[in-house]
This record gives sequence, structure tokens and C-alpha cells, in this order.
Amino acid sequence: MNSKLQNLIVPLALLFAAVALPLLVPTYYVQLASKMLLMGMLAMALNLVVGFGGLVSLCHAAFFGLAGYVLALTSPESQAASIWLSLPITMAVCGLAAAIIGALSLRTKGIYFIMVTLAFGEMLFYLFHDTKIGGGSDGMYIYFKPDVLLGSTQLIDLDKPRTFYFVALGCVLLTVWLLRTLVNAPFGHALAAARDNERRSVSLGFPVFMVRLVAFVISGVLAGVAGYFSAAQFGFVAPQLLGWHLSATVLVMVVLGGMRSVTGPLIGAMVIIGLEEVLKSSTEHWKLIYGLIVIFIVFALPGGVQQLSSLIFGRKVDAPTPGTEVWKGARSMQPEAANV
Repeated sequence: MNSKLQNLIVPLALLFAAVALPLLVPTYYVQLASKMLLMGMLAMALNLVVGFGGLVSLCHAAFFGLAGYVLALTSPESQAASIWLSLPITMAVCGLAAAIIGALSLRTKGIYFIMVTLAFGEMLFYLFHDTKIGGGSDGMYIYFKPDVLLGSTQLIDLDKPRTFYFVALGCVLLTVWLLRTLVNAPFGHALAAARDNERRSVSLGFPVFMVRLVAFVISGVLAGVAGYFSAAQFGFVAPQLLGWHLSATVLVMVVLGGMRSVTGPLIGAMVIIGLEEVLKSSTEHWKLIYGLIVIFIVFALPGGVQQLSSLIFGRKVDAPTPGTEVWKGARSMQPEAANV
């Protein structure tokens, strides 16, 4: 009962703090918090394939940046794009790109999977960098944030920083709910089982390739939603958003926050962006100090920042191991033929 109470009180306290934040701080910090939330959403999306699927992808920045370009290309020059049209188009384009890249990349394993996803990410980077599709290396401006209209009535004004913050917070909460539902469902157990022992999963008849592909597509769509709102926030999109540097940074957020937790990467994103913000204003050699602090955290907390919760509250954060809950939960994903 004590443990259940702790599990409920801590998230509610964090949610209350998140809701109260824009009412207590200046606009600059509200915008910074919105950036943290969207990057955290991207990190959580990546963690679905990295932490729960065991697949290290270096192309998720491509989905993030691609979404920004779709918003820019679907936005009229003299007025705002409709969110009811531009957001579904963005999700569809990112989902299709993730399906194609995932279907080809998942035919490889290990270091080769990393190399193939990196190659696809760089291909999309140079597609926008070396052609005039999206303004070339100069990028594109988005002069108006998307309209959220019902008829002629404006439901949400994204031009207001605090309103935009609450929209970003809503997207993050929906992402947390979706990912928790997925990882606790038979689908998530099958994904984790394939991560822990692929040969055993295949021998039992689990559709490993399809499970991983679906996870990759869901992850790509979520990364696209984060990229859509990030481009809307800053009003600009450039090829650098698709580059491997951003993918590597987001991977650091995942590792730093904790790969076996849904919300761990969100915390990792807040730590990385907050640390960068503080150090930039303190010294011109901030990158050196930044790197040393990250290395220290990794060595001090091998399980990520989420490991602090186990030290403070005495809760176990490790995922189940093969032969226990993972394999029991994954059995419902097993085809009937495997039971014969």
C-alpha cells in the first residue's frame, strides 16, 4: 500500500508542478520548458525502439525534421495552416517514411542496423540540403503558427506561449499514456522478449519482424508530431534538424534518462537542455564542462537519472528479465501455429 501510494503521489506532484510552471515564471522560461517537453517527446519516441526494442536508431532526427518541412510546405505564405489538415498529413508522411526505412533497416542487425539507419537519415538530410525542395541549406520560415479552428471559432491560440506550453504538455501526456499502454500490453512484452532473446522469440513463433516494424513506425510518427510542434514554435526549419548530430543528442537523452523507463528519456531531455542553458550563460568553454558532467552522470548512475527514484523511494526500476514477466506477457502474441 505504501509503494502504491508513492507511485501515485510522485506523478501527481510532478503533474501539478508542470501545470503551475507557466503561471509562475517569465515567458522565456515557458518557451524553454516547451522546448524541453517536445525534445522529451522525441526522446521517448526513440526509446520505444532503443530501450524497449533493443534497436539503436540514428535516423529519428530525420522524422523530426521531416515533420517540420511538411508543415512548412503545407503552410500558405499569407496565412496559417489548418492543424486539422497539416498535422494528419505530417503524421502520414512520417509514418510512411518510417515504414519504408524500418522495413529495409530491420533486415539487418546490430552495428549494421545502426549504419543503415544513419545512412537513411543522411540521405534525407542531403535531400533537403542539396535541393530546392525546402529552400536548400537556408531552410524555410513558417510565418504563422497553425490555426486550431472549429468553423470560424478559434479553439486554441498557439501564438500565446503559455497556451502553446499546455498543448506541448498535452502531447507529452498522451505520449506517456500511449507508450505505457503499449509496453504493458502483449505487444510490448513481445517487443521486449525479442530484445532480450531474439532466437527464442522466433523459435516460439513470435512475429518479431512485424512487431519491430510496428514499433518503429509508431516511434517515427511520435517523433514527427514532436517535430511538427517544434517547427511551429520556432517558425523555422533547416536541414540540420534532420542530421545525425541531433539523433546522437537525443540518444544521449535516452541513455542519460534511463532506457527501461517510459518517462526516463523525458527527464534526460530536461537535464541535457537545462544543463546546456545554464552552462552557456556561465562560460564560453561550456561544452567541455557539459561533456564531463554527462560522463560523470553515466558512471554514477548506470541505470540513468531514473535510478535516483530507486535510491530515494526504494523502488526497483529494472525491466523484467527473460523467463519471467516478459515471456509470460508475450505469450498472447504467439501465433496459434506455435502452440501446436
